[in-house]
Amino acid sequence: MIKVGIIGSTGYAGNELVRLLMMHPETELTWLGSRSYVDEKYAGIYKNVFSLNDDSCRDDNIAKMADEVDVIFTATPQGYLAGVLTEDILSKAKVIDLSADYRIKDVATYEKWYGITHKSPQFIEEAVYGLCEINRDKVKGARLIANPGCYTTCSILTAYPLVKEGYIDVDTLIVDAKSGTSGAGRGAKVPNLYCEVNENIKAYGVATHRHTPEIEEQLGYACDKDVTINFTPHLIPMNRGILATEYAKLNKVTRSDGTEGYPTADMIRKCYEKFYSDEYFIRLLEPGMNPETRWVEGTNFVDINFVVDDRTNRVIMMGALDNICKGAAGQAVQNMNILFELDEKTGLELIGMC
Repeated sequence: MIKVGIIGSTGYAGNELVRLLMMHPETELTWLGSRSYVDEKYAGIYKNVFSLNDDSCRDDNIAKMADEVDVIFTATPQGYLAGVLTEDILSKAKVIDLSADYRIKDVATYEKWYGITHKSPQFIEEAVYGLCEINRDKVKGARLIANPGCYTTCSILTAYPLVKEGYIDVDTLIVDAKSGTSGAGRGAKVPNLYCEVNENIKAYGVATHRHTPEIEEQLGYACDKDVTINFTPHLIPMNRGILATEYAKLNKVTRSDGTEGYPTADMIRKCYEKFYSDEYFIRLLEPGMNPETRWVEGTNFVDINFVVDDRTNRVIMMGALDNICKGAAGQAVQNMNILFELDEKTGLELIGMC
């Protein structure tokens, strides 16, 4: 059995990790870490595990945790892991970090967008960006996994095949994304109160959201050049889910008959199939079906589809996922499965909750 420790187990992503790992046939929850609830019964905080889990929360002593577990999940705010990670910890346990501390390779970019000083830049280079469907081979054998963000997972996977194949002008890419309120975390904040969110939708972080450089960096690797996009997130009154609608100008390409022109819908579909036909957790929907958050709620799936607008020579790409599962905890478990040479689907074969 894989012995697991979680720091930040009482946040939304941490609780989702607990839910998934309690159902995982190859794991043993050894340490439920929480700075705010030390010695309190976990089932008293999250009653969904009442009578199923009798553990009490422990502290967040990651150095001691590394002596007792095989893998550590850190579902913590930005800056936490960077401030405590050491070579000794990494020599004893795998670490899967759900924060942004090791996602961005350029330290200056991280510090600019997150407004904090990075305290352990020596580990950035070896950290693997854990977007499983793209970096699976790099995840294998890694010690430190930078688990991608929810907006970024949805945004990148939705556009990646067309960026990689050169079908779109990536400099024209616009990502319009909408998220449920759980993405803001469990902490009490006035903008996230029920009366502030209910019957309302609002854009935030316009032209300044900190997931922007993460999306740009990863799509830049796909097309081998620097990428600059417009990314605008919106908060909507639901618990879970992200819907990303992405727009880009099509590039002219050489078609199969030797002529030059814009990619057809059939070409674009075949492009998605080329990259994702063997990916269990990515579902390319049938023509005319648009992704909806309710069909992926509580799952590790990403639903994707597209529409070609011949009038404007643009493609409209759509993706939906559960921000707490595939956008956080589910992807972290998927990374763990890869690290420990398990079937990626282990513990994650979940059907939508709707």
